This record gives sequence, C-alpha cells and structure tokens, in this order.
Amino acid sequence: MPSPRLLSNCVAGLQPGTSVLVAMSGGVDSSVAAALLKQAGLNVFGAHMICWDDCDWKEERRDALRVALQLGIPFSSFDFRDGYRERVFDYMIREYAEGKTPNPDVMCNREIKFDLFVEKAKELRIDYIATGHYARLNHDGTRPVLSEALDKSKDQSYFLWAVEPRQLSRCLFPLGDYTKEEVRQIARSLSLPTAEKKDSQGLCFVGKVDFGYFLRGYLPRQEGIVANSRGDVLGKHDGIAFYTIGQRHGLGIGGRVPYYVAEKKLDTNALIVGEGADDPVLFKSVIRVHRLNWLSDFRGGSCDVRIRYRQPRVPAVVEEDNGGVRVVFAKPQRGVAPGQSAVFYRQERLLGGGVIL
Repeated sequence: MPSPRLLSNCVAGLQPGTSVLVAMSGGVDSSVAAALLKQAGLNVFGAHMICWDDCDWKEERRDALRVALQLGIPFSSFDFRDGYRERVFDYMIREYAEGKTPNPDVMCNREIKFDLFVEKAKELRIDYIATGHYARLNHDGTRPVLSEALDKSKDQSYFLWAVEPRQLSRCLFPLGDYTKEEVRQIARSLSLPTAEKKDSQGLCFVGKVDFGYFLRGYLPRQEGIVANSRGDVLGKHDGIAFYTIGQRHGLGIGGRVPYYVAEKKLDTNALIVGEGADDPVLFKSVIRVHRLNWLSDFRGGSCDVRIRYRQPRVPAVVEEDNGGVRVVFAKPQRGVAPGQSAVFYRQERLLGGGVIL
C-alpha cells in the first residue's frame, strides 16, 4: 500500500477517533476513501445515497455494503430521491427547456452530496463527511482551500466550484494526493470487492443514458430551422433543447464540410451551425458569468479559466460586471455553452466559479 503520508494533508489536525461519514457509491474510489480513513485512525461510518429509481442503485448499494462489511464499519442508506428530483433533475430539465446546457454534476454536488448528505451527518452528530472525489482540500485559517488533484487525468475540482465554503469546511477528500492506479493498487492489496470495478459514467446518480433520447422523454418536440451564420437554411431540427453547443453528429444535415452547433436561438427556435471547425461563429472572446460562488478573496483580475471538464485551463482577465463577471479570454474559445460552468483557477487552486450566460 502507498505510504500513509499521502493522506497527511487530508487528515492534518484531526484527532484519532474523529468521526467521518463516507459517501459510498459502490465504486472503487469511495471504497478506498473509507479504507484509508479507517487506517488513519478515524471513526468511519459508511452510507449509500439513493437518488433515482430507474438505475442500478440496488446493485451499487450491495457493493458498498460488501465493502463496509469487509472494513468492519457501520453502514446506512439514505433515500434522497425526492430531493434529487426537485433540486437537480427538475433544474436540469428547466435549463434545457430554456435552450441552455446545464451541468447536473455540479448541481448534484452542491445540492445532494454536500448539502443533504452533510445535513445527515449533522443529524447523526458525525464530525465530517468524505467522498471519493479526486481533489485536494486544505484549510488556510478558517477558509477551506480547494485545489486540483495530483492525478490531473482524474481531477474533479471543476465539478466542485459551487460547493459553499461552509460545506467544504466539513469535508475530507482522501484521494486528492493519489493517482487512480494507486487507488486500484490499494483496493487490490485489501482484496476489496470493488477493486476491478469499472468507473461509473453518465448522468449523476442516473447512469449512462442516450441523453438526446432521454431528454425527448421529458421535453416536447418543437420543429425549427437549422441555418448557417449567413442565414442559409440547411435543414430542420426537432427542438433546440436536444442539441449542445459544439455538437457535430446527429444534426441530420450533410454537406461538403462538417457542421457544428454554434448557437441556439430561443426566440426564433433556430439552430445556428458553423461550417467546419474553424468557422468564426463557433468562437467567443468574451463571455458573461453569473450565479457566482467564490472560494477565495479573488473577485477579478488575471487568472486561468476552464469552461469544460478536462479542457486545459486558459488565461483570461475577469472583470466585475453588474452582479456577475465578464471574462475576456487571451485567445478566443470554441464551443462556449450557456448554462455550463466557468471555473477560475490560479495555478492549481480553485478560486471560484459560475454559470455561463
């Protein structure tokens, strides 16, 4: 097993016996998070969150329970289905209906994993919660400091920008200083039943779905035109809610060049496409961001910005703007989608984030 020193930043200042409630999804990451915290001498409890009916939650809960039994820790299940539908799913559907592209993983973290789950820990008089997120969380005085994980290929800090400082102050991220391969090795060394389990994919707590088909089960079809930036009509679509900025496949139009969704016009129900990957209509030099959550004293100036998960950070200047911020990129960015998250960094530290207008 890798040296326990890798866990030192996560548990610094905690006394042996400090209680922690681990969100156990049934995957390898949360399994190892629970094992590491127990090894560190904390009083560990495991819990599984049930958030959606039409998914494999029974199988996932079974796997989480098997790990908890092997580790010798108490295990509970929390039914958050009503909260998930009201706070995450309904929000997602409303945003798509308005022509935006929301990020349900961000909302799921803020509303479920780091709100309802934290409240459960408080009810049980448990000191901290922990998850299997790949991110680093330290404390600078009274302020939690959230940073990218050591393993940049697995870093999940982008999805955590909306979690408030008061919530982060009760959180532990045991995997922040480990690589994914090290986590797998730990699981194998402990013979955990989840050691070789594949990572989950798809919509938070729902799983892998054909998203266009999924949305068509909740939103009405509304036919409109597909046009280029010059106004030439190229075809028809069945509802702008079902398409994403930057999307290439599934447009139902052919031509000598590939087409990419550039804009969704809610007022005219038109889908505007770019012709080829370098069409200027696909790029933006300036965006506006609102619904901000700051995890630092930063409110403007030079920083790096990430507008999509796994996208490299790009330099920009952030300026306060009528309750939100205006982001001016050093280089125009392709495929900026209203409703998605803009997350601000300085080196590895996450400064805050917001929703793109």
